[in-house]
Amino acid sequence: MRAVTVVPLKANTVDLTELPEPPLEDGPVLVKTREIGVCGTDIEIIAGDYGWAPTGSDRLALGHESLGEVLEAPEGSGFVPGDFVVGIVRRPDPEPCLNCAIGQWDMCRNGNYTEWGIKQHHGYARERYRITPDFLVKVAPALGDLGVLLEPTTVVAKAWDHIERIGARAKWEPHIVLVTGAGPIGLLAALLGVQKDMEVHVLDQVTTGLKPDLVAALGATYHHGDIASTGCIPDIVLECTGVGQLVFDAMDAMAPNAVLCLTGVSSKGRSLGIDAGELNRHMVLENDVVFGSVNANRSHYEAGAQALAQADAAWLGRLISRRVPLQSWKEAYQHQPEDVKVVLEFAR
Repeated sequence: MRAVTVVPLKANTVDLTELPEPPLEDGPVLVKTREIGVCGTDIEIIAGDYGWAPTGSDRLALGHESLGEVLEAPEGSGFVPGDFVVGIVRRPDPEPCLNCAIGQWDMCRNGNYTEWGIKQHHGYARERYRITPDFLVKVAPALGDLGVLLEPTTVVAKAWDHIERIGARAKWEPHIVLVTGAGPIGLLAALLGVQKDMEVHVLDQVTTGLKPDLVAALGATYHHGDIASTGCIPDIVLECTGVGQLVFDAMDAMAPNAVLCLTGVSSKGRSLGIDAGELNRHMVLENDVVFGSVNANRSHYEAGAQALAQADAAWLGRLISRRVPLQSWKEAYQHQPEDVKVVLEFAR
């Protein structure tokens, strides 16, 4: 079967190659891949920045944002042929840590997890895969191919989950939300904020085009420039760019008792001149919290599926700026200026 694969840690090795059929030990449910979302993690693996091949293989099949259609499923599995499904990315370590043992593998303490399409297991960018039912999530039939947005939605579903848990440390009635970055993660974070009846502000650098239009269509407010120019004092900040200066600017701009969630991964090698003492004083005296969040567990997939089912399908459809057929697969991994979310079509 065909698969988009790379030799991890070797740049420019991405290719459409042949892989064996998925092994039975991967699980009893056989799924046909319909679509694969492309994100920055895929581009970094292609560039040779990181990635780990499965044991016994030189190549790694990409693809952790998936949408598939069940071909075969055993009775009692909860799935039937024709179901639209999304595969969970992370698997707990073989000797689970405290968190992996209770299904919170997104909070793994020892790092011995595997991640399909990233770390030590082939991903979903192949024509078929097998999987166990406990790592498969059904999407609403009405959502159709928009279900490919579920995995990125889980990132912000987890972020919101943990923001609310932290906020519950005291009497807290947050109202103003600032999202930095209007990529897919930022826009989906804004969507969930609007669904929670928050006043949502989104900051990005483009001034025209699809991103400002998508923010406006949500009923949120779009800004460009720096955080100070937004004029808002947020109770919640979701930082979705990984830009170091924005992280520190957000810390300085927050309201007392505010929570800042970092979802963007910063590039190495940049130094910033900051007044660490003043930053510490601000954080301590105003009881602010800054935390990082990555990956998601099953509860976040289920919350993300619910959020997408409640969203306006036309708005979600606009997030997907390009769909690329498999025969033109290279184009899916080549950035274009108007891209928001690019999807590689395996089968429709």
